[in-house]
Amino acid sequence: MAKLYFYYAAMNAGKSTTLLQADFNYRERGMETMLWTAAHDDRAGSGIIGSRLGLSVPANAYQPDTDLFASVEAELKRRALHCVLIDEAQFLTRGHVLQLSRLCDQLDLPVLCYGLRTDFLGNLFPGSAALLALADSLVELKAVCECGRKATMNLRVDAQGHAVTGGEQTEIGGNDRYIALCRRHFFVRLRETEARQLSLALAR
Repeated sequence: MAKLYFYYAAMNAGKSTTLLQADFNYRERGMETMLWTAAHDDRAGSGIIGSRLGLSVPANAYQPDTDLFASVEAELKRRALHCVLIDEAQFLTRGHVLQLSRLCDQLDLPVLCYGLRTDFLGNLFPGSAALLALADSLVELKAVCECGRKATMNLRVDAQGHAVTGGEQTEIGGNDRYIALCRRHFFVRLRETEARQLSLALAR
């Protein structure tokens, strides 16, 4: 029976590279795939999955109102599919994840999702929360903190490298805006910013 997989990690763990490798493995064996990525994440270009190694492939772009089940079902009428791969899965809605579950359960089509688990404040993304609850298989990919320990958190930083403690959950930008850290150093950096802000406030 087909399964729903969630491969998650902090920034710079090679999630997109791993997705592209999985896609290559399927196609090398003569199997057909369908790739998706978030429409608003255009760092590699609109509808493009790109890795930091310089690899990139075109993909379908999903938006909050995209019906992934209906889109994949329609594609199945045009060609055989053996796997669906989703990049930037943290931006899925719970409705999307339920649709992906139906692809596995009703159409016996495996779905591989790759994304972040938490945002820059340590909170779950909606898509990641739904995948953690509903996926058949959870796989953590390894990123490395500046101290050498496993990085599990994503810190947003400003132009001076100071931790950002407020703002929108999603901010698409360059990699220099985020740092992958272990939990200990994630909270160390947040406390440093809080202390600096307090010091500046008292100095006024």
